[in-house]
Amino acid sequence: MTSYGAKDLASAFRTVRKNTIQVAEDIPEARYGFVAAPDVRTVARMLTHVAIATRIWEEVHKKRLTTLVGFDFFGMMDRFNAEEAKTRSKLEILDLLRTEGEQFGAWMETLTPEILAETITEPDGKTQKTRFERLLGVKEHEMHHRAQLMLIERQLGIVPHLTRQFNDRVAQMRAARV
Repeated sequence: MTSYGAKDLASAFRTVRKNTIQVAEDIPEARYGFVAAPDVRTVARMLTHVAIATRIWEEVHKKRLTTLVGFDFFGMMDRFNAEEAKTRSKLEILDLLRTEGEQFGAWMETLTPEILAETITEPDGKTQKTRFERLLGVKEHEMHHRAQLMLIERQLGIVPHLTRQFNDRVAQMRAARV
């Protein structure tokens, strides 16, 4: 059996973050105030949200909490939302994506199989998940928001970089067939 451990988890997260950074670079700063629909974050706020979201997982897992029963989610969310709401330039957001991402990836690499196997009781007091399962959520969360950002790119007339790369590969394969 192949083991998927901390280094793999960190590597996968870094790949996701690299692609998010590319989306952030491709959207012009003049469009960072764009709102795709009512009650949706601006591009800038969504990118900031993604950049600092790792702090939510750090709050739980760096402290090695074993239960989320009684955890002050509202206090954490208030702090998180205040940080997310700060006005930042495109360069500042890109820097935040890079530094927060690398810091989190480096920390994930240090996790041992024993730490990843630890269980955490969910807020309901009944359900348990391993740290590994919960940390997979970091990547899933970012991919969810990156998908939103890629649709926003389309709304702004930008072909997402992953689509451009795929189209280039297809064109190369077609050319090689001739």
